[in-house]
Amino acid sequence: MKTASSKSELREIVRQWKRAGQIIGLVPTMGYFHKGHISLMERCRELADKVVVSIFVNPAQFGPEEDLDRYPRDIERDLSLSKDARVDLVFVPDAMELYPPGFQTWVVVEEVSQGLCGASRPGHFRGVATIVAKLFNIVQPDLALFGEKDYQQLQVIRQMVRDLDFPVEVVGHPTVREVDGLAMSSRNSYLSPSQRQTALCLKEALDLAEEMIHKGEQDAEIIKKEMAGLIQGYPETRIDYIVIAEPDTLTPMERVDLPAIVALAVFVGETRLIDNRLFH
Repeated sequence: MKTASSKSELREIVRQWKRAGQIIGLVPTMGYFHKGHISLMERCRELADKVVVSIFVNPAQFGPEEDLDRYPRDIERDLSLSKDARVDLVFVPDAMELYPPGFQTWVVVEEVSQGLCGASRPGHFRGVATIVAKLFNIVQPDLALFGEKDYQQLQVIRQMVRDLDFPVEVVGHPTVREVDGLAMSSRNSYLSPSQRQTALCLKEALDLAEEMIHKGEQDAEIIKKEMAGLIQGYPETRIDYIVIAEPDTLTPMERVDLPAIVALAVFVGETRLIDNRLFH
């Protein structure tokens, strides 16, 4: 496994692979790997000849009051896990490499970034779209893997790729969960043992939505109200949003018309967790 910290190093390695006609896959990450990240790497291994993983805690997607400084990091462990997953190249740039002095160009995906996390994290998806566009230009992958837990992020990237004609296939990968159903997230490490139990309210709320939809309930407000009541019955919870929306555009629905995505963000203590479920 190779590592590169500069764009020029990475480009030279990739250039050789491209000359050999090899298919290149990219898994963009912020590090602190869990089984969800590893499953993305393993899927990429199945689809590509060469697997590139980027590790970069992107300051541009964090708001001023968010957890940039305390976001968990363990680069040595991440490199060891990458090697175990048979990754070919890990790109570990610093912020100066990707945002040099005078940087002033941003990618904004207008509509699909507006609601859900975009509403409560202003500027977040501008940072996401910009860093992913930069990684696509630096690595020039044939395909890129993204987890479906960050469903809005996945749709923002798909829209950007369509609109800006990136020659990259965007592959969504199913959410990986703990045995009890909690969606895996690097931020789960913030939770105390009691908060970890409380965090299961996101899955239980989605289970409740599934039950109501399968029984024929179509009024989105009724479903969301029941979900909110369940979540509020747990200690230390604060709902950021519960949305039932059209899966591609993320336009909120008043009447549930399948397919639909049910997505939510909930604070457990100070930790903001997200989850979703797609209904066909």
